[in-house]
Amino acid sequence: MILIVLKAQIRPEKRDEWLAGIKRYTADVRGEPGNVSFDYYENAEKPNEFAIVETFADGDAGSAHVATEHATNFFKWMPKMITERPKINYQALPGEAWSDMAEVSPE
Repeated sequence: MILIVLKAQIRPEKRDEWLAGIKRYTADVRGEPGNVSFDYYENAEKPNEFAIVETFADGDAGSAHVATEHATNFFKWMPKMITERPKINYQALPGEAWSDMAEVSPE
């Protein structure tokens, strides 16, 4: 399993364009056969800072993702949206990327 978390600061004047673009990209990535999940979130305390959390079945699925037309286009488009180079946390994990949290269960 591959777990990737990106953190990106978006230009305030590009916010609407970013939101429309990341929504389209999310739908495209979620449609990939090796994608397990793809979500994005805005930091509640830092306007226009977004985190993208994505998981892929394995390294081959991650490589296939980067080679897709929508990823190639996104990587060309994203520099126009950001104020600085995004930060990335890339983890190759054995087994599943997600497990149940031991400390909390529904009542």
